[in-house]
Amino acid sequence: MAWMAWTWPTAAFFVIIAAILGVMSYLAIRHPETPRRGVLGIETTRGDRLFIALLAAAFVNLAWLALVPVSQWGALLASLVLAAVIFRTV
Repeated sequence: MAWMAWTWPTAAFFVIIAAILGVMSYLAIRHPETPRRGVLGIETTRGDRLFIALLAAAFVNLAWLALVPVSQWGALLASLVLAAVIFRTV
């Protein structure tokens, strides 16, 4: 018996995270960046904004599970909108 049930959505989640990290690594090598001040009001790099967006998505999904009795697709959409806002630089 396995300790974790590997389903297609679980595998897709980890593949997507790995792909995002690969793209971010490529961008860091190809187009180095200096910290910028964005909508958060603090200086962040792309990696900082990715980390903040992933944390925010986790909290949005957990809050959605606790408070909203409908499908998680709404939480995904809210997380994507929030990530777009976080990645926007002024």
